[in-house]
Amino acid sequence: MIRFETTPLNIGGWTILRLPEIESGKLPSRGMALVDGTINGFRSKIVLEPDGKGSHWFRVDANLREAAGIDAGIAVTLEFEPTKDWPEPELPADLTHALASDTQANALWVKITPMARWDWLRWIRATNNRETRSKRIDVALSKLKDGERRPCCFNRNLCTEPEVSKNGILLDPSQTTK
Repeated sequence: MIRFETTPLNIGGWTILRLPEIESGKLPSRGMALVDGTINGFRSKIVLEPDGKGSHWFRVDANLREAAGIDAGIAVTLEFEPTKDWPEPELPADLTHALASDTQANALWVKITPMARWDWLRWIRATNNRETRSKRIDVALSKLKDGERRPCCFNRNLCTEPEVSKNGILLDPSQTTK
């Protein structure tokens, strides 16, 4: 069991919880990881995103903030352990539409693991440029039709959320504004 306290941070208008490096080092991967446990006693399953510097973080949405009693500036207690029971990722409309329009690509999509689907989704959304995102969806469909189960040339240890990262590295909260 991994147990620690951390304080919520604000980056680009997002509230995040960042794992201390020593605790993150106890996870099975420097890339995306799934954990099951509690935040302030509230049971949760969380997908941890790599920060690009050897640690992990996750976004605290409004529902989690309320359920776990998370307030800015007040330490949060986390207790969890890694799990391999990956949930299905929530797909954006553009990817859902593209998969629905290509039965051959969709056939492999439904056969690959949920974690592989998370990888494809992370690679597709790791850009703020709509044209690049559209091209990535087209490339994903083509690669799926060719039998490729995961995106290639994709560093799984980098942060892929463009709103809170630059060049695959989680932004420093002291250098960002809302």
